[in-house]
Amino acid sequence: MSRIAAYAIRYRITPVDPQAHLFEVRLEIDHPDPQGQRVTMPAWIPGSYLIREFARQVVSIEASQGTRRLALHKVDKHTWQAPACQGTLRLRYRVHAWDLSVRAAHLDESHGFFNATCVFLRVVGRDAEPCSVTIEAPSAASDWRVATTLPRAGARLWGFGRYRAGSYDELADHPVEMGAFTHARFEAAGVPHDIVITGRHDADLARLKKDLTAVCEAQIRLFEPRTARAPFDRYLFLCMAVGDGYGGLEHRASTALIFPRNNLPHAGMTGVPEGYRGLLALASHEYFHSWHVKRIKPAAFARYDLERESYTRLLWVFEGFTSYYDELMLARSRVIGVGDYLKGLASTVSQVLRGPGRQHQSVAESSFDAWIKYYRQDENSPNAIVSYYAKGALVALCLDLEIRSQTAGRYSLDDVMRLMWRRFGRHFEREGKGLAEDAIGPLVLEATGVQIESQLLDWAHGTAELPLQALLAGVGVSLTLKAPDEEAPALGVRLSTRGGDLTIGTAYTDQPAMRAGLSAGDVLVAVDGLRVDERSLKQLLARRQPGDPVTVHAFRRDELLCVTVRLAAGPATEASLSLDEKAADPAVRLRRGWLGHHD
Repeated sequence: MSRIAAYAIRYRITPVDPQAHLFEVRLEIDHPDPQGQRVTMPAWIPGSYLIREFARQVVSIEASQGTRRLALHKVDKHTWQAPACQGTLRLRYRVHAWDLSVRAAHLDESHGFFNATCVFLRVVGRDAEPCSVTIEAPSAASDWRVATTLPRAGARLWGFGRYRAGSYDELADHPVEMGAFTHARFEAAGVPHDIVITGRHDADLARLKKDLTAVCEAQIRLFEPRTARAPFDRYLFLCMAVGDGYGGLEHRASTALIFPRNNLPHAGMTGVPEGYRGLLALASHEYFHSWHVKRIKPAAFARYDLERESYTRLLWVFEGFTSYYDELMLARSRVIGVGDYLKGLASTVSQVLRGPGRQHQSVAESSFDAWIKYYRQDENSPNAIVSYYAKGALVALCLDLEIRSQTAGRYSLDDVMRLMWRRFGRHFEREGKGLAEDAIGPLVLEATGVQIESQLLDWAHGTAELPLQALLAGVGVSLTLKAPDEEAPALGVRLSTRGGDLTIGTAYTDQPAMRAGLSAGDVLVAVDGLRVDERSLKQLLARRQPGDPVTVHAFRRDELLCVTVRLAAGPATEASLSLDEKAADPAVRLRRGWLGHHD
């Protein structure tokens, strides 16, 4: 008997109709449940905390046993049950794949991409069993190849053919790209890393490899400073270059990234332009997750339940800490300079301060409610929620600087990360231990000797403003805040232009527009009798003073409103960071330890 035939669960996926964006999947199940086998499609994908109902993309499904057609009974929105049968149960179904994102599946004549969670049915009760996956080529694409970190079971590297997974959880953690992609390879700490780019581009691959090598090696040495041992034998960056789009999703030995093609480095490029810095930060973020989320996990994620939400109040630790380290690792690896790093950090501070939601929701609450709030934002979201990514990164910054300050630089958040890695991550696949909801304070104390519980109550579980200015001053960095336009009063709105109309996207809580009765969706027509667009409104406001009244005409639906808005000074939400040239030597030493630079 061949090794592949020994698998009792076997998948075969074919891009059967790229023009119609259809994958066909054949699933063979040996020894099905004698009471009737159930199969189900996951409702969400780990790393993206929203119920996505992948079963809605199943356009047809049928079952058979031998030559006999079986009737499938749909039990709920994503579960089917076959009747009792002996021998091998065979399912054949088609999945519509037209979601160009890192979370789902996409297929056309140029390429195919899929995550297992949206194309492969789970065999209920048998998630822990190994399975095989045969990936077939489309009939009319002789130059296509396959990029995945799924273990091979007969397929050649980059080839179509047979792959395997030790469980459904492992299967779900290895996305697949197929097509005529660009490929480049580099080594980091002796481990091969592959970059695959789908989509038209003119990337300077040598520059991209050089910069990613430095970032990856810095992260490997952060977690394993003595051995520089990565937690994988090979790593794969699956990149989709598009005109407009941005996102990433982490996996245990790979990441799927989507970004504007103009963010890629090009021949002759000097410095690190903002778009390229964003791309490197995205890659750094998802790579950091190889340790922190894929192996160090909240206890709630130690074993995923893919049918329903899995709740934790620790996303500020897992996404927030990762967001803190993503650009910090660019600075420490010398890929960007200190000035660029501080510019990016200032942008994060501004992002948090612009949202009144930070005064109403803690990052721990934001983590718990991610399923219904962060991933389902509406016009009032800036007033009601805070990002566990952005504010979580600032909490991580505060923790890091507080630890460095209290220990005179002997310890830092790096020591906490390494302790978490040794205790929860390095042997996760064998031990399966996750981080308890109340574990952070004790871990900081154990790793550094710093008692941090009271600060965590304020910073992570409360809504008090973070002591950023004081902590940054302690490492010789000056933080200044100003209004978006210091010369002009403000309406207190976020504006957008839709179909040529100047529209209120958000009316901020307790700001002039909301107090006057204006709301999200209102179309601004005129201010003080003058028609306005975004530019002319800014010019008009620059000629007024805080406290001045202005008459605003706006449409709400098809009804004209006329309200008086009393202007106010804009809140100081725009941050800038700079090195304090007069900082004392102890602060400079702390800064150099933090950034890994001698300025």
